[in-house]
Amino acid sequence: MLTVGVRELKNNATKIVRAVREDHAQYIVTVDGRPVAVLRPYTAADEAARLDDGVNEAIARMRDIIADVAEHSIPGVSGVQALREEREARWQS
Repeated sequence: MLTVGVRELKNNATKIVRAVREDHAQYIVTVDGRPVAVLRPYTAADEAARLDDGVNEAIARMRDIIADVAEHSIPGVSGVQALREEREARWQS
């Protein structure tokens, strides 16, 4: 794996990214000689992980909504009934 300093990366970004894309080169990016990141080709596994993260984020948001609805629910009143009553109240005002 090649090493590239952050300044060199900045100055040669197009050339380095082209090498990653076309030649599947991999770079360790350094700042003051210390490794801080790895620049490598984006793979199908990366895409799958990104999609998994999106799904997990959506599930977490849904759980938050469910908890919020449960917190504000009225015992003995269904969600459908509460929605009907809310709509009727809005139409009457």
